[in-house]
Amino acid sequence: MRTFVVGDIHGGLKALVQVLNALELKHGDTLIFVGDYVDGWSESAQVIQFLMERSQKMNCIFIKGNHDVWCEAWLRDGEVSPVWYMHGGKETMESYALFTEDQKQQHLTFFENLKPYHIDEANRLFLHAGFTSMHGVEKEVFQSVLYFDRTLWEMALTMDEGIEKDSKLYPNRLKHYHEIYIGHTPTLNYGVTVPMHAVNVWNIDTGAAFTGKLSAMDIDTKAIVQSSPLPDLYPNEKGRNRD
Repeated sequence: MRTFVVGDIHGGLKALVQVLNALELKHGDTLIFVGDYVDGWSESAQVIQFLMERSQKMNCIFIKGNHDVWCEAWLRDGEVSPVWYMHGGKETMESYALFTEDQKQQHLTFFENLKPYHIDEANRLFLHAGFTSMHGVEKEVFQSVLYFDRTLWEMALTMDEGIEKDSKLYPNRLKHYHEIYIGHTPTLNYGVTVPMHAVNVWNIDTGAAFTGKLSAMDIDTKAIVQSSPLPDLYPNEKGRNRD
């Protein structure tokens, strides 16, 4: 039995299908998605429908991302955050044009049931963005931090590798979990096209919302599978790229 963690999809159904086909999934395998299923390319609603159907056939764990929070609010009460609209919300709303009200309600239930984080039996933490509590995710005061925080990743990137884990200078946030898997901050920001590793943190958002690829990683072997670049799959669209 294998476990794969999948990065931010952002409406790129074609990329998701490519990656899952390449994984050659077997009975008993588990997929952990770190959130941001929507906003970007034109198939956000279709991604949700696909994931709902896939979860009926195999083990899937779905984490909630900040874009999913915005979409959930819109499906629930029609709330359109200006920030959301400018960062992929417009395309997501358009993707729901042919979906019935009943289907939208089913998708709302999907979003409402997304997990803020997941900790597996090997003490590996999976969440969308990060956390700030020195006592771990369970003690995070504001749940929204789990969707929006970038300081965990920034701290991991700047860690002095010479600091021993038992040192008082070693960040307590990093001591709680064997490994931490996140998305949210594209590795393209650092000129990297594959998942990045810093201390015990893995960032698997490889910029599928922009010019990058969708990535999946075997959490035991660290083998990586990637889709084609999303602009190649959606040549007539911009995704979240801006002129």
